[in-house]
Amino acid sequence: MKLSTKGRYAVTAMLDLALHSGEGPITLAEVSGRQHISLSYLEQLFARLRKANLVDSIRGPGGGYELKRPPTQISVAEVVLAVNEPITATRCNGKGDCQGGDVCLSHQLWTELSDQIYQFLSGITLDKVIQRDFVQQVAERQNTRFQDKDVIAFG
Repeated sequence: MKLSTKGRYAVTAMLDLALHSGEGPITLAEVSGRQHISLSYLEQLFARLRKANLVDSIRGPGGGYELKRPPTQISVAEVVLAVNEPITATRCNGKGDCQGGDVCLSHQLWTELSDQIYQFLSGITLDKVIQRDFVQQVAERQNTRFQDKDVIAFG
């Protein structure tokens, strides 16, 4: 299974929101600055995440995005599926038409792998990821660099 940029960026952006939950609405410009994801791409992803009821959009001055539920209640699989990213290892995306409209010899094997990947990603919440020491260290570095850029840009 290869997770596309869309799925990886959606998970990364949601982890950023989870790391900063409780700080009020987070702008996409902040996420973009910390994660080096283009603002226009984030806007597309967040439209889908909002439709999937994973984030709330707060309008006006001081607005931005917040997680709709606590990070303990949002799985990585939900995020990936919200941006229309299939969680499948099959060439046919699970349709069973991999060989001229019929299933191929290895279809069942890849379907079983897809099920395992889905179960794995369903069992990991945003909170479980952000609690990892490595993730905390990366987030601290990103926050420091982002804040330093703000000081340079506006100082």
